[in-house]
Amino acid sequence: ARHEPPTDLSLPTRELIMAIRENHPALRRRAGQPGRMSAVPFSHNDHYHPLLLRQVPAGARTALDVGCGTGKFARRLAAAGLTVHAVDASSEVIELARALGTPGPGTIEYQQADIRSLSLPTDHYDFISCLASILHVPFDTVRALRQALAPGGILVILGLARPRSAIDLLKWVILGPPLNLVARLMVWAGERLNGGVDYSLKPPIRSETMTMTEIRHKSDVLLPGRTVKPLLFWRYLLVFHLPRLRSTITLPSRVGSSSR
Repeated sequence: ARHEPPTDLSLPTRELIMAIRENHPALRRRAGQPGRMSAVPFSHNDHYHPLLLRQVPAGARTALDVGCGTGKFARRLAAAGLTVHAVDASSEVIELARALGTPGPGTIEYQQADIRSLSLPTDHYDFISCLASILHVPFDTVRALRQALAPGGILVILGLARPRSAIDLLKWVILGPPLNLVARLMVWAGERLNGGVDYSLKPPIRSETMTMTEIRHKSDVLLPGRTVKPLLFWRYLLVFHLPRLRSTITLPSRVGSSSR
């Protein structure tokens, strides 16, 4: 029996989504496999898109989105006029992201690749974003991202980690669950009033493996001058601004985990 209809992203009409699915293999393959699809009444990552877009430096032209998934944030960057290089290790989500196109005026180049083995250009990107993706690779991967930043560029990481400090615990353990419930209920009610929930391909899921103490320690060494701020909904925001004149300091070849 045919499964009706999982869709991706909030496109204007149900008919348009059905047409895309009928004409695109990535969606046709998923049509009879509801287990690979998931309703998304409230996305913690999407909630922080406006905050991340505010970090884009003035005059930025090029961006790298690491772990882009089906391309929602990449499309937002393109809508802001940036030329976007969007990378994800999953060929399935890259295929779907390409099918969904770009809103312009900027352009998007999607690439299926593991960021760890990708040869990135040096001093190139004005803005690099990692949305819940850095936990899938060793944190030292930020070294290559730092080298790929153009002078004056900004790297942002929306990440997950285990809480350590009192403020981490306050935001993630005490405030997070009730606010998450309220947000989900509000979005759920809005979706019901506007045609039902959207569906999305399930992304790879991995539990956070580093503590906030380790994140702060490693990022302080690898990204000198960065800021790290715990957010609601079990996320942290790391922002690193590369000076226009690169430092001549040589970073250590490897950073060990903090024992704290």
